Amino acid sequence: GKKLGYTFNHRNLHNVSLGQGQEVVAEQALDLAAKEGHWVILQNIHLVAKWLSSLEKRLEQLSEGSHRDFRVFLSAEPAPCPESHIIPQGILQNSIKITSEAPTGMHANLHKALDNFSQDTLEMCSQEKEFRSILFALCYFHAVVAERRKFGPQGWNRPYPFSTGDLTISVSVLYNYLQASSKVPYDDLRYLVGEIMYGGHITDHWDRRLCKTYLEEFIKPEMLEGELCLAPGFPLPGNMDYNGYHQYIDDALPPESPYLYGLHPNAEIGFLTQRSERLLRTVLELQPRDSSVGQGALGTQEERVQALLEEMLEKLTEEFSMAELVARVEERTPCAVVALQECERMNALTAEMRRSLAELELGLKGELTMTSDMETLQSSLFLGTVPESWVRRSYPSTASLGSWFADLLARISELEAWTRDFSLPSTLWLGGLFSPQSMLTAIMQTTARRNKWPLDKMTLQCDVTKKSREDFASAPREGAYVHGLFMEGARWDAQVGTITEARLKELTPAMPVVFIRAIPDDKQDTRGLYPCPLYRTRQRGPTYVWTFNLKTKENPAKWVLAGVALLLQV
Repeated sequence: GKKLGYTFNHRNLHNVSLGQGQEVVAEQALDLAAKEGHWVILQNIHLVAKWLSSLEKRLEQLSEGSHRDFRVFLSAEPAPCPESHIIPQGILQNSIKITSEAPTGMHANLHKALDNFSQDTLEMCSQEKEFRSILFALCYFHAVVAERRKFGPQGWNRPYPFSTGDLTISVSVLYNYLQASSKVPYDDLRYLVGEIMYGGHITDHWDRRLCKTYLEEFIKPEMLEGELCLAPGFPLPGNMDYNGYHQYIDDALPPESPYLYGLHPNAEIGFLTQRSERLLRTVLELQPRDSSVGQGALGTQEERVQALLEEMLEKLTEEFSMAELVARVEERTPCAVVALQECERMNALTAEMRRSLAELELGLKGELTMTSDMETLQSSLFLGTVPESWVRRSYPSTASLGSWFADLLARISELEAWTRDFSLPSTLWLGGLFSPQSMLTAIMQTTARRNKWPLDKMTLQCDVTKKSREDFASAPREGAYVHGLFMEGARWDAQVGTITEARLKELTPAMPVVFIRAIPDDKQDTRGLYPCPLYRTRQRGPTYVWTFNLKTKENPAKWVLAGVALLLQV
């Protein structure tokens, strides 16, 4: 305060945390501070969106005739999306804006996690060695789960708001348990931290498994015997003082890499590629759309869109005749029912595509008035993205419009071949279905009916073959051969028949043909298996399909931390 030319003490400060009807208190504080030359801190202004216009007017009034030392400080959480930007433009224009960026990288995150404590914290527990070791492991755990978000869906299926409060309360729980017991209750600590303190944020089953696995690797009896490595080349430090731990981080922590999180280096390539694609897509959206795009190009936006829609209308095949297909089915087996359902869904999608494209074509010719829906479709075609009205009737996909349309034609061809006689294809393209879960359930239903087994007591067994699609001439007697799967986070060693480390720059290597068959629950041997989630796209999360147990010689925890999953499309 003295450096700025005025004195300051705690009586000069009015700190108001907004929310729960605190707006009146804030207005009173502003009036008093403007008169007396005090400071006002208004926290969490994002919680009072309706009041912000009144705040803008009040600040504009107080900007004239107020005490020269009067200052106002506002704080708000960052908006999750542009639509949530609620702070009035007048406030932003008249303010000095400061952002508090979260630390990036394991080095900064680990230091920040440790900054929540002090030398007094390290000395407050009677079991000093155990307390310090577990506290440092919890700091590393906190840094890992916070920074792992940058790897996108391979890091966490969904983003979670882990905070320093989760860490500090976990350390308080640790202190209470160690003070009350001479033995370290590892299971209790892992449960409380993983299922309640941090797990309370987690809504996805596979993310919960990941959180639990981290704690099983970081908090265990070996940590007190000097045999635990938090990451390759980074052993858990021994008994040190507070400054010693900070120095240990600077001296011993390896350079930033996905290995610090249990991930393969390919994970970094993947998220950097996706970030670059988002940047380039934004640049593309900003370019002018009504001028010529260069010599030799198709010309204006309308000309390019016209050429594209004509090509798509020409390539789209006729809809499936459902009456004819139903008459052709000799026996409505579970698999035949799935085929009919797939044809119905495909008809709904292609009908909407024909309707919207034909409507836009008339609009471009001037025979129809252009509506907002037609303009949105035109913009999507120009930018190479799948139109929203198609997405609603479609299947999850991350592909651009060109790749998506080629994939659609391939799906139609596959359905045409399948519905000629409704016999199961020699190898099934599971990723080519609107509902792959229906097909996997149909496989179980078929086996259950044939053997008179209860359906709810059955499971699917996944055996990875050494063959490719071309090596199969006919479908198996039971189950199905499935092709078109990809693995992310690792690869399949066809010679050994197990999961193994991925090769650098091979982000999603293809799997050999997989043999899927239904067996009773009690016949399944889960030893030496990694329960691998199957997703439809690299977005993971809501695109989950099934769980396949894959053979592994390594500890399955390694593949959990690496975010290993099977994908139906890449």
